[in-house]
Amino acid sequence: MTESASHPALPSDSDVEAAIRAALAGASRTIGPETPARALMPEGKWQAVLPLVKRVAVRLALDGTLGIYRKGKLVDPSDFRGVYRLGPPAHAAPAAD
Repeated sequence: MTESASHPALPSDSDVEAAIRAALAGASRTIGPETPARALMPEGKWQAVLPLVKRVAVRLALDGTLGIYRKGKLVDPSDFRGVYRLGPPAHAAPAAD
C-alpha cells in the first residue's frame, strides 16, 4: 500500500479478504466489519475501508465461504442493509445452545 499525506491508499481486495479470514480465525463468535477494517488501517482511517470490507464479504458469502448475519440470522448477501456481522457460513456455523 502506498499513501499520500492526505489520502492513505486503500488495501487490495486480497488484503481485505486476508484480514477478514484472520479476524474470524481468532474469533469465537461473529465479528463486525470494523474488526478487519481496523486491522488494515489502524491509524484511524479505518472507516474508509468499510465499503471494501462489505464488497469482499458479499463476494465471499456468494462463494459460500462466509456468512453475513443481521440480528443473528443469515441474510441474502445480495440484498441486505444496515448493521451486519461476519461469521462462518451456515453449514459451518456451530450449533446454538
